[in-house]
Amino acid sequence: MTEDRSNYKEVPTNVEDEIKKDDEVVGLKPKMTLFNGITVIVGSIIGSGIFISPTGVLQNTGSVGMALVVWVASGIFSMVGAYCYAELGCMIQKTGADYAYIMVTFGPFLAFMRLWVECIIVRPCSQTIVALTFSVYIMKPFFPTCMPPDDSARLLAAVCILVLTFVNCWNVKWATRVQDIFTGAKLFALAVIIITGFVQLGRGQTQYFTFDNTEPDITKIALSFYSGLFAYNGWNYLNFVIEELKDPVKNLPKAIYISITLVTAVYVLANVAFYTTLSPAEVLGSEAVAVSFADRLYRPVEFLVPIFVALSTFGSVNGILFTSSRLFYAGAMEGQMPEILTMIQVKRMTPTPAVLFMAFLSLIYLGSSNIFALISYVGFATWVSIGLAVLCVPWLRWKCPEMERPIKVNLIWPILYIIATILITIIPMIAAPIETGIGVGIISTGIPVYLIFIKVRKPVWIKRGLNKIDVLLQKLMMVCQPEKAAKL
Repeated sequence: MTEDRSNYKEVPTNVEDEIKKDDEVVGLKPKMTLFNGITVIVGSIIGSGIFISPTGVLQNTGSVGMALVVWVASGIFSMVGAYCYAELGCMIQKTGADYAYIMVTFGPFLAFMRLWVECIIVRPCSQTIVALTFSVYIMKPFFPTCMPPDDSARLLAAVCILVLTFVNCWNVKWATRVQDIFTGAKLFALAVIIITGFVQLGRGQTQYFTFDNTEPDITKIALSFYSGLFAYNGWNYLNFVIEELKDPVKNLPKAIYISITLVTAVYVLANVAFYTTLSPAEVLGSEAVAVSFADRLYRPVEFLVPIFVALSTFGSVNGILFTSSRLFYAGAMEGQMPEILTMIQVKRMTPTPAVLFMAFLSLIYLGSSNIFALISYVGFATWVSIGLAVLCVPWLRWKCPEMERPIKVNLIWPILYIIATILITIIPMIAAPIETGIGVGIISTGIPVYLIFIKVRKPVWIKRGLNKIDVLLQKLMMVCQPEKAAKL
């Protein structure tokens, strides 16, 4: 008589069976190595900032010497913030980074406001800025004596966003491979510029390195940090995909320290290189500083520089899109964004709805091509939000001393960071009240949204309508809830 085993579940007999079983589960997988983590941060930071921000920094500092001081200070400021984020990231290992930290520390309302700022202003606006810079530089060889047509720049920026949206929806490995390749390309381009700068210094080209004409108005100096810090924006992006990082306690702090040290050195040296050749007046009058630099020194192959700059910004758009979609995914897991954004494509294992949502918002911002106005909106909203996230470090030390902290920073660093953030956000209100007012207004729209769509219980008929829309979108994109969802 044969024993009936039809109701028995087969138990895996070795580790390979467990791994195979886990691979079949729908959800985000830890596939990113330390090298991938470094390229995500470097690739996200080094994009358009180093090529457009020199003008904004110099415009508000008045002298090359003070501009270089702002670049160094911005790098140090970013490193301190990243140091604080390393503690938070290893202590609260959840997709969503500072959104998750604020949720754990201060609750759903402030977490939603952070999410709202990121969704409505920071991420889509930043991606639009970088995509516009990509299009301007890629067309520059065809318009050497004038700016490319505005409509053409917007159209090409849209194409850039859509192509990378497809890549991120199709395969996570494709997205990280794009990041690796284009990070290498941008570092090569900057290495050429930096080496050229050293050659120029050897020739005695130091006449512009002075503090002459330094801006005496401290509010203008503070405003220059918006441009400088915009160039470093992205240092916290790896925290947004921490669930996809292998051995995060070991690799997250390593990736942060290596990346930001490298970026700071590259930024300062690149600025030094620019000012060995271009006068302050030439930098202020240039829409594309790297192109002006190349026109002076790299003839007849000067067209290669804008191409490499375009590759740099292309990789940066990919990095922003890759990490931002995970933030929307995390917010949806908490019920603070539409449920469809929690879902994963069943074959590709990518957060397809969140990627498409991010791309849609970025395309909306293409209605404006005023890059420096967009930077002002991003700067104010970003540093208010990040300052709140860093406040989580001392707050959790006080309220939850029992939480496990694989990395424990000295409290002096988050305190200094919070004070500096307050100064950076308050002082520019005096120098640029209109832009700051618009930023405050956009942030404030999150309050009624939270009260109406999240806090207040929805009628049954609205819930049924939303469920029908979710089901339709699920069928169109072939997505479902992750079986091993991140729990915030």
